[in-house]
Amino acid sequence: MALLRITSPHTQRAGQRTSWVMQMVILATLPGIIVQTWLFGWGTAINLIIAGITALLCEAAILSMRRRPVAFFLKDYSALLTAVLLGVALPPAVPWWVTVTAVGFAIIFAKQIYGGLGNNPFNPAMVGYAIVLVSFPVPMSQWLGVQELVASGNSLSFMQSLQAIFHHLPAIDSYTMATPLDGFKHKDLLDSDTAFNTIAALQTLNLRSWMWVNLAYLLGGIALLWLRIITWHTPVALLGALFVMSGIFYLIDPSNAASPVFHLTTGAAMFGAFFIATDPVSSCTSNRGKLVYGAGIGILVYVIRAWGGYPDGMAFGVLLMNFAAPLIDYYTQPRTYGHKKAKTGLNIKEDN
Repeated sequence: MALLRITSPHTQRAGQRTSWVMQMVILATLPGIIVQTWLFGWGTAINLIIAGITALLCEAAILSMRRRPVAFFLKDYSALLTAVLLGVALPPAVPWWVTVTAVGFAIIFAKQIYGGLGNNPFNPAMVGYAIVLVSFPVPMSQWLGVQELVASGNSLSFMQSLQAIFHHLPAIDSYTMATPLDGFKHKDLLDSDTAFNTIAALQTLNLRSWMWVNLAYLLGGIALLWLRIITWHTPVALLGALFVMSGIFYLIDPSNAASPVFHLTTGAAMFGAFFIATDPVSSCTSNRGKLVYGAGIGILVYVIRAWGGYPDGMAFGVLLMNFAAPLIDYYTQPRTYGHKKAKTGLNIKEDN
């Protein structure tokens, strides 16, 4: 009698297929996408369309070159998820060629060149984002000025957003401004109170807009936790480390440092914690490893925000910890059932 050979862990949860997981993660981004589009205009939605088409075309082209079944791999929705993450992360008025460059690099060089899904050592979306952030710093630093738009009772229409993305008209540039993180980072010799009162990017209405965006992605992250697609270890460790680091320096020098609430509700804090750092391929696998991994990202994010050359260090923090993930897993292996101690890197002994 032939026996079915199945490798450990010998269980399969109903519905937990790769395509289902990817679809649920994409759906979990919808609250953040809706709020982001509502506050910053149609640019985010247009970016998502451009990114989605680019990702599917690049994935199909490379799969064809590798003589792999195109339809089969496109149906796992991993390329579309990468496109969604990049479309959300990029500024809503960024030129179309920046989006195409970021997505193309993410799919071709950060994913397919390593063999496709499951083989990439780095988060593809963050690789693509980091490439365009370093290569095109000016368009990557300009977001729509929510304060000016709301105060004037105007907002960019769909056609104006199209013109900004495909023609980058000078008239549209008047609507853009730095993000709160960028505004605070370049406050120069101003103290915190003066900066929040004088710098446009740090005005209450703009800060409140970023807070709502982060809360929307927090809601999506809670949905992923409820569906058990991700575990709490990485996002809690990341946000906790960011909170502790910012809290320590805020207590030491409140006149020059931003509060923990500012760091948790601006930039890519919630989006990065729940949708980027939790990538199952490039992150840690053990629970203890996830705690170390998430805390490392949180610390790096604050270090880059406070002393680095970029206002938000989420992409670089994730990529640096991706590099360290295998080593962290090596030293944080859980105890195997039937053994008294965990077989960690420090305990492994070679047999004679």
